[in-house]
Amino acid sequence: MFFQTQREGTQIALRLEGAWHSDNLATISSALEQLDTAGARTLACDIGTASFDLSGAWLLNDYLARLEQQGLKAGFSATPPDWLALIERTSGANAGVSIEERDTPHHKMEPATAIHNLGRRAVAAWALVDSWLDFVGRVSVVLARALTSVRRLRPISVLRHVYDTGITAIPIVSLIAFLISVILAYMGAQQLVKFGADIFVVDLVTVGVLRELGVLLTAIIVAGRSGSAFAAEIGAMQLNEEVDALHAIGVEPIEVLVLPRMIGLVIALPLLTVIADAIGLVGGGLLCHTLLGMPLSQYMHRAQESIASTTFWVGVIKAPVFAVLISLSGTWCGMRVRGSSRDLGRLTTTAVVMAIFQVLLADALFAVLFMKLDI
Repeated sequence: MFFQTQREGTQIALRLEGAWHSDNLATISSALEQLDTAGARTLACDIGTASFDLSGAWLLNDYLARLEQQGLKAGFSATPPDWLALIERTSGANAGVSIEERDTPHHKMEPATAIHNLGRRAVAAWALVDSWLDFVGRVSVVLARALTSVRRLRPISVLRHVYDTGITAIPIVSLIAFLISVILAYMGAQQLVKFGADIFVVDLVTVGVLRELGVLLTAIIVAGRSGSAFAAEIGAMQLNEEVDALHAIGVEPIEVLVLPRMIGLVIALPLLTVIADAIGLVGGGLLCHTLLGMPLSQYMHRAQESIASTTFWVGVIKAPVFAVLISLSGTWCGMRVRGSSRDLGRLTTTAVVMAIFQVLLADALFAVLFMKLDI
């Protein structure tokens, strides 16, 4: 026998015994099916002297669940055994929740569970912020040490990254700057011509490109192009344990992997911004000449009048800040890669999103700052 029953009115006491193992499942299941529960409202189960393997425990759990679905309140007369919690976690059930609530697809989350999840998310978010601040701090310390020696700045590596992030990006940056300036001039001309103010299209193009669009679009392109490359390169080195090898031979990975990329991008992005500004002004001039019949000499004269002494520098000053944010985002995400290529892909995407977000946020802060300074 595998169990004994005792019934008092609408209550059934089920005392288990014997070996509830996989070899006896058929016999146990047949005996449970023959158990008469008609008219009963509660069933108290006592594991008694029974021994269980996973199959036997799962059988008992399913049997009690079926009784609850039939309207009979089934449970244990003493503290539920540990294996019951394991089975409920494995099957996706929630301890302390009835069968009906488990089967309801949209049952409300308990307040304690909601607060617990909120707390876990808050702790995880703070861990990311702490990791980011720690990384920025370590980069700052290593940069301060490297400034004491030109050799530690690794000029050859910096030049290679200037080439990779700057020179090779000139075609795409030039194309985007030309197209955006043409679109801006065309949309402005469509509206300003109605009021006979087509000359102000020049102001719109020059000020818009030099102050905002030139540096901002260049930074976004570089974030998608170079920020992802930084994360992928360093992440692949993490997977291949090359970063650990640098630690083993006494080389600081931040000095070798982060600083050259950051310095190279700080040099390359302002130069790309100047090129984007020049191409943008050329694109706006060509559209004004083609669409409005404006002589190029008139366009140049009006452009000089509309550009203040600070217009160009307002845009260029932003470039090094954007470069630092992009390079830090890419290298930080690359350093965080652990364990799998899936993590590499996820953090590469995160690097691009994070870099673009920080660039836009910094641009908004610059706009407020320049407005306060009346620049």
